[in-house]
Amino acid sequence: MLLLRSLLYFVGSIISLILISMGGLLFIFSSYSSRQKFLSQWAIFCIWWLKITLNIKTNVIGSENIMKSPCIIISNHQSTWETLAFQTIFPAHTWVLKRELLWLPVFGWSLALLNPIIINRGDKLNAIKKVIKQGADRLNNGISIVIYPEGTRQPYNKLGAYQNGGSAISKKTGHSIVPVYHNAGKLWPKGSFIKKPGEITVVIGKAIPQSDLKPSEVTEKIRQWTLEQENKLNQFKPNKY
Repeated sequence: MLLLRSLLYFVGSIISLILISMGGLLFIFSSYSSRQKFLSQWAIFCIWWLKITLNIKTNVIGSENIMKSPCIIISNHQSTWETLAFQTIFPAHTWVLKRELLWLPVFGWSLALLNPIIINRGDKLNAIKKVIKQGADRLNNGISIVIYPEGTRQPYNKLGAYQNGGSAISKKTGHSIVPVYHNAGKLWPKGSFIKKPGEITVVIGKAIPQSDLKPSEVTEKIRQWTLEQENKLNQFKPNKY
């Protein structure tokens, strides 16, 4: 049954992706806000479609901590889910992406219209410099940035090492960091086609203003906060379906 429901979600998400991506080409010469508002409809549809097909719901804790001004959103990375859901939770933002994603037909075209920071993971030194430089540019143009400091998706309940890119951008620009933790991997695991019904919890922490701390110290502070949120959520018994 879960296979059929997951397949139904997949089919709906692909059809809507093609339609919205093709429509997005009409916005190629429009403002960023217009492109973002239109193209984010795919993420909004997907989160709604997940609820309809698989009964996956979202619980947001700390919504009062969402900033209206441009900021750096730093989150753990477990699933494809957060890249969609964050577009329904946070104001307009862009991401740090590996360049290979832009090579995907249709989907890559849509991503390119959203001013992402494109990096070559094989060249780590230049990738970090690019993240800091272009991250500052996006923030100065009023666009928030979502950064996954683990670099790649991790299994549920496993937190990888955090890189300093987001903290370095904050140090350079003076913009605040909003830490985020979620447990999406328990329902939509890394690399899994099968998705499980249930509730995904997103915890949004208080903004961390730019300070005299070193980027590495700020990064460690964020990682420790993330571990605390993970431990708190694990104290609750999982729902049975």
